[in-house]
Amino acid sequence: MPAEFPDFRLGSVLATSFTATLTERQGEAVERIPAPHRLVDWLAINGLAVDSCTTDQLDLARELRESIHAAATAAATQEPLPASVVQVINDRSIQGRAAAVLTPEGNRRWRLSSTSRVEDALSVIAADAISIISGERDGKLALCASPTCRAAFFDTSQSRSRKWCDMNTCGNRQKKARFIANQRKNAGSAE
Repeated sequence: MPAEFPDFRLGSVLATSFTATLTERQGEAVERIPAPHRLVDWLAINGLAVDSCTTDQLDLARELRESIHAAATAAATQEPLPASVVQVINDRSIQGRAAAVLTPEGNRRWRLSSTSRVEDALSVIAADAISIISGERDGKLALCASPTCRAAFFDTSQSRSRKWCDMNTCGNRQKKARFIANQRKNAGSAE
């Protein structure tokens, strides 16, 4: 019987969705790509289907994921970008052979090299990270307000004041905790 894996957290921004393959970074971390085949699954869901993935390629992907998270965290807190993570992002960006193509419906899709290599997919993710960290896209990098999560996310809300990486997970968890705390406080003051 195959092992169960946690569901992927999918977002509208490729780079920050990729960083969400490791969640609860400040609590009990949840690794959502623990094996090469799970990276293949995540890439396929995000329009970057690859033929296969090796353990070494998974290591490259995780290194890129952590570099994007570190750079996005620095950008969100207005700190200097660490040179080592900038180097990893740039290296992954230039090492792939992906091309943007236009679909008949007028959408942009990525076409990977004929061998559909993981490195090609990682170059697309790195390029997306570069576009959001450099400020090319309309939005703001922020960190989840959940003390156990602290995920980087790209806020495109009109007010740019989103607090949670995902309202269905972190936001609801915090709202529930506040509700329970208020219930306890009100029960204590009623005595």
